[in-house]
Amino acid sequence: MSRYLKSIAVTVIACTCMLTLKAQDTAHYRGMTINLDEVTVAAQKIGFDVNSFIKRVEDDTTFYRAFRNLHIVGFNGENDIRIFDKKGQVQASLKSTTTQQMKGRCRTMKVEEEKVTGDFYDRKGNYNYYTAELYANLFFTTGTVCVDENGNAPERSNGSLAKHKAQLKQLIFNPGKPIRGVPIVGNKVAIFSSDVMRYYDFSIKSENYVNGIPCYVFTAKAKAGLSRLDKAEIVIDELITWFNKENFEIVGRKYALSYKTMLFDFNVQMNVQMTKVNDLLIPALVTYAGSWDVAFKKRETAAFIAKFHNFNSGN
Repeated sequence: MSRYLKSIAVTVIACTCMLTLKAQDTAHYRGMTINLDEVTVAAQKIGFDVNSFIKRVEDDTTFYRAFRNLHIVGFNGENDIRIFDKKGQVQASLKSTTTQQMKGRCRTMKVEEEKVTGDFYDRKGNYNYYTAELYANLFFTTGTVCVDENGNAPERSNGSLAKHKAQLKQLIFNPGKPIRGVPIVGNKVAIFSSDVMRYYDFSIKSENYVNGIPCYVFTAKAKAGLSRLDKAEIVIDELITWFNKENFEIVGRKYALSYKTMLFDFNVQMNVQMTKVNDLLIPALVTYAGSWDVAFKKRETAAFIAKFHNFNSGN
């Protein structure tokens, strides 16, 4: 065989191999194309089902539920909330340690230590900032609060403010799901819908989480080079979730949300590390950095770190 023919043969073989590899390192789910790393490709040969995994990711409710589980266990909390001015300097802050105690299905909280700076509270002792109020609504308990077997407390207020808070919590702590009743952005967070998924690159890779747990990592990231009109159709810039390979439970999630309109804009980054207490999935570390600007109100830029440990079921 001449050198010329050998060169052609080598080229054809190389291209064939590349096409074969390309066919192997992607998967398809309901119109979604998912890029796979080598370890995940190999895992398919020993039983890992990409479609079942993506379906599990799409249907998952354990992440949002994990925050509700904080209402049914005792714990020690470390709270660090900071509000920044236009120059990026801290203008108000709170650092505290708390202890939540359980008695049956009722919880109370004791503030062990607290240090406050700036105008964190107003003259009446109420929170002066929306981020602080949201944080307190999530992680602080005032008085005695009792819940049902699902960790749900009766709503003290059914007004528009309570509804807005519930929607905001779902946006932040249940990313990827459509939110009913939220204008403009409600459906734009539904990354698994056919109308939204086309703006994203999806991937699954294998890596260890920060605590060494072997995980499959699912990533949804907004495509590079989107036009201005296309960017207006998305809210989630990036969503990364670590799933324990052994039981497919979420052990961590990192995500970034942003959106801008004439009436409001926001830019939020979150990182959540989970832990397991008996059979309950519970957040052990939550970090947040975000900026919100709502019409007729001042822009609010804040960051917080919440740490939870020494969990117990109480009496």
